[in-house]
Amino acid sequence: MPGYVIHLAVGRVYAENNKIKDLKDFERGIIEPDMLRDKVKSHYGPYSSQPGLNQFLLINGIPSSYDEGYFLHLVTDYLFYRKFLDRWDKTIYDDYDKLNDRIIKKYQIEVPKVIEEKVKFKSGETSILNEEDLYKFINSVGQINIRQMILQKQLNWEEITLEL
Repeated sequence: MPGYVIHLAVGRVYAENNKIKDLKDFERGIIEPDMLRDKVKSHYGPYSSQPGLNQFLLINGIPSSYDEGYFLHLVTDYLFYRKFLDRWDKTIYDDYDKLNDRIIKKYQIEVPKVIEEKVKFKSGETSILNEEDLYKFINSVGQINIRQMILQKQLNWEEITLEL
């Protein structure tokens, strides 16, 4: 799963491109799925890397800013694993820690107090993630209009193309 800061950056770009009624609730929704212990339940699928997007919509829809943020988190996870990440191993968590400070500055993110202790910072070069490609991913996912996709019943998530 992408780190908290990546999710918040996608949320920042998304909020700039879509009218979000309650930014605080939206942000709370963005971080909630990874704060819960049971990733199967919180991601509506067998793993956080395989979130159940349509399952979430069937159960919840997106009637609130919180739900829209939560769903954006799941969409981000889905696209991260299917359209962006070439390989996964545990060193990716070090990459998140190495990129957190730069992502925070670039996207002017204020880390919510509830996750401050979980967001770590390290120096050094990344081993899996390419910083510029990650920014392209963040910006591309942030351009998606979830509400429009749902209204137009365009729910084949595999067909989403990203500008990478």
